[in-house]
Amino acid sequence: LTLALLAACVILGLFAGWRGARLPDLRRGPRMIPWRFIMLLAAAVAMLLLIHLFRLLTGAPPPSPY
Repeated sequence: LTLALLAACVILGLFAGWRGARLPDLRRGPRMIPWRFIMLLAAAVAMLLLIHLFRLLTGAPPPSPY
């Protein structure tokens, strides 16, 4: 599940980065989807998933709440 979510975040981040880097087309109107924010959000979630995957693979115990 973690690997599938990580792959989905990477694909979404790449797609959003590609769409966010395109020049605005004034004939079509303003962009209604914040592609750059979606790219950053996907990268942040991918980083959390990488940390989770590392902890799963190394068998590290969960952090203490205290």
